[in-house]
Amino acid sequence: MDKVGELVKAFLKQKSPREMLEFLKGILTPKELAELESRLQIVKLIKSGLPHQEIARRLKVGVATVTRGSREIKLGRFRNI
Repeated sequence: MDKVGELVKAFLKQKSPREMLEFLKGILTPKELAELESRLQIVKLIKSGLPHQEIARRLKVGVATVTRGSREIKLGRFRNI
């Protein structure tokens, strides 16, 4: 199994939101965790119809970061968000 597959399996072994949070805090730095939180908010705001410039301003990220999220949505990712 490749390394990403191992990571996916480790995520899936977490049995509760609390376990998942502890797992994430253990493998990510606070900055990395904040970046993941920001990316999730980007996806939610794109799906709500907010313009990319407004999302970038609100979340203090680059428009390119927002555009990347939009591109991933168009590829069919984030269906459950």
